[in-house]
Amino acid sequence: MFKKLLSGLLGGGDRQSNASANANAPAAEPVEYKGYLIISEPADQGGQYRVSGWIRRDGTDGEQQEHRFERSDMVPGREACDLLMVSKAQRFIDEVGEEMFSAR
Repeated sequence: MFKKLLSGLLGGGDRQSNASANANAPAAEPVEYKGYLIISEPADQGGQYRVSGWIRRDGTDGEQQEHRFERSDMVPGREACDLLMVSKAQRFIDEVGEEMFSAR
C-alpha cells in the first residue's frame, strides 16, 4: 500500500488508468450550423470535460473537410461541455469560416 501511495505521488502508477482518465468521451450528435457540422467529443479528464471536437463540411470537390477544434476550457458536466463546444464552434465559424480548412 505504501509503495502504491509513493508511486502515485511521484508520477508512477498504472498507465492504463492514467490513459483512460484522459480518453475522449463518445461523440455527441452533430449539430448543423451554416452548412457545417459541429461534433462535440470532449476529453474526459477525471470527472471534468475539456471542450473539444470536430467541425466538418462537404468541400466543393465532394471531399469532406474537417477541423479539429480544441479549447482549454474545463467543464464539470458532459451536457454543459457539449453546449459550450457548440457555442464556441459557432463563434469560430462566424469569425474564420472556410479558412479553417486551408493548409497552414
